Amino acid sequence: MRRIASAIIFSCIALSMVAQNGVKVNFKGSTPTVTDFVWAAFPSLNYEDEEESGDRPWRMLQDAMTRHRQGLPQEQDETLTIDTKNGYIVCERRNDDFDHISRLEVCYWNEADGKHKLIAFNDMASFTGGSPCVTETSYMRFFRYDNATRRMVECDPPGFEIDYSCTYELPRSGKDIVVTQWNADGSSKRKVLKWNGKRFSY
Repeated sequence: MRRIASAIIFSCIALSMVAQNGVKVNFKGSTPTVTDFVWAAFPSLNYEDEEESGDRPWRMLQDAMTRHRQGLPQEQDETLTIDTKNGYIVCERRNDDFDHISRLEVCYWNEADGKHKLIAFNDMASFTGGSPCVTETSYMRFFRYDNATRRMVECDPPGFEIDYSCTYELPRSGKDIVVTQWNADGSSKRKVLKWNGKRFSY
C-alpha cells in the first residue's frame, strides 16, 4: 500500500513539474519541426490509463506517426499527411459503416517576437453523418515553445475561448483558424480567427 501511495504522490509531483516547466523538445538542426513538437507533446495528450488509451483520438495519431517513422503502411481507412514545410499535420480515420470521420490536426505559428512558437493540437474536427461529433475526449490545446529553453508549456487559447458548439480547422496554408458555429437545427455559420503574431481575434 505504501508503494502505491508513493507512486501516486510521485506521479502528481511529476505532472506538476511538467505543467510548470513544460516539456523538452528534442530536434536535429537549427529549429524544431511540427513533427518534433508532436512527439514531445504525446505524453501530455495521451493522458488516459494505458489500458484505455488504445481507442483514444491522439493514440491514433501516435500510432500512425510510429508507422510512418518505421516506414510501414498506414492502417486501412487511415491517412496521415505531414507537411513539414507548412508546419502542419493531419490524421484521418474513416468508418463508412457509421459514416464517421475522425480528424486530428496539428500546426504551429511563429510569434512576432521571433523568440516563441505557438503550437495547436485540434481534435474538434470530427463528423458523423455530416454533423459535428464532439465527445468528452474532444479538445483543442495550445502549447508555447521558447526558442531559448527549447521547452514548450501548455497555455490558454491566445485571444479566444474554446466553444464546444463549434468545429475548428487549423491552417495548412495561411495563418488563420476557420471556426464553424453549429446550431441546433443543423445550420451553421463560418467565422475566422485571425492571427496577428501574438494572439487570435475575430
